[in-house]
Amino acid sequence: MAQTVVVGAGIIGTAIAYQLQRRGESVVLVDRSAPGKGASYGNMASIAVTEFMPASRPGIWAQMPGWMLDPEGPVRIRPSYMPRLIPWFLRFIAASRPSKLRELEAAGSILCSRVYEDLDALLAETGLQHMLSAEGCLSLYTDEAEFKADHEHIEILDRFGFRYEVLGGNAIRDLEPAITTRIGKAVLFPDNRSVSDPYKLVLALAEKFQQLGGTMETGDVVGFEHDATAVKSICLRDGRKLQAGGAVLAAGAFTGRLSAMLGEPIPLETERGYHTQIMAPGVSMRHSLIWPARAFMVTPTAGGIRVGGTVEMAGLDAAPDYRRAKVLVKRAKEALPDLKVEGASEWMGHRPAMPDTIPVMGQSAKRSNVWYATGHGHLGLTYGATTARLMADLITGRKPPVDMRPYRVDRF
Repeated sequence: MAQTVVVGAGIIGTAIAYQLQRRGESVVLVDRSAPGKGASYGNMASIAVTEFMPASRPGIWAQMPGWMLDPEGPVRIRPSYMPRLIPWFLRFIAASRPSKLRELEAAGSILCSRVYEDLDALLAETGLQHMLSAEGCLSLYTDEAEFKADHEHIEILDRFGFRYEVLGGNAIRDLEPAITTRIGKAVLFPDNRSVSDPYKLVLALAEKFQQLGGTMETGDVVGFEHDATAVKSICLRDGRKLQAGGAVLAAGAFTGRLSAMLGEPIPLETERGYHTQIMAPGVSMRHSLIWPARAFMVTPTAGGIRVGGTVEMAGLDAAPDYRRAKVLVKRAKEALPDLKVEGASEWMGHRPAMPDTIPVMGQSAKRSNVWYATGHGHLGLTYGATTARLMADLITGRKPPVDMRPYRVDRF
């Protein structure tokens, strides 16, 4: 049997490799590092089914000038990288047309509406149900004005039927006593549950994949042997070649470099995200927290509390700027006054960002045996099981349960 090579051992690639191997395919999973060491290592551990809205919507545009002028704002673009971003931003602007926004909202909601159908099945068959919390996420607001500023989000959830509950001050602190009394209103998203450790989830899936007979290789992909219609082998930096009856490119923000080698450029950028993992926070939490006006998230995960968020546009190669992480911790302390930063570590990772916020999932438009699964933005963990199910259907010739046309690689 000709083997399928899956490039990228984050949550997306590892889940796809597992699904293909489970369906009887012969699969090799290759990554330049160990499984889960990329964006999957440090994401915010959230199954964020209410966060599918396009980033190009009007409410975001209205805040963008203030964010850009604020050195501690939630969006930062390094001036030296700005020229490289112009083509991406032009597509981002094109995605803000009202008719286009409706299409993108629908494409995101379709994926989010089936997340638990796919995730629950994946966790059940691998015995990993214990890694998913029973608690949801609280979105925080100091007052009615802040709450109304987030109305666009709530209206979209109403339109697509996602659950939420509006809470007042006492009810908020009944759920999470550590939250400051400055918070006068909150919205509970009961279905935005979290994972006990996203990195360990990827490791566990990789182990299940190997137990089914899958093969793992460590190597940096530097090229392909191919003809006009198909890829023949994957070339690694150390000179090895992996024979490929098919190739799935799921290397997150690095997938754009791989697709360019095949003459199929994808408008993929990296939204660099930061987190601080605090192992002795001095407060306990059951729910994850988001404060939209302060643009950060706090999640109980990986044995402690993780503070993260922010978007930095600076490319794949620039050194981290950990001042971004420190700003997030400062803001988290506004929500959690007793938060202590003991046993803390800082991290930066690359979210793979498409200008229309919708992932690429599907067959290459140029080579029949190449498939793409990338561009999931801040929803990689959320979409992981669903992407694996849909991609496995496509690759093995089954009809997926959703229309895959909105996610095609050549939609731009």
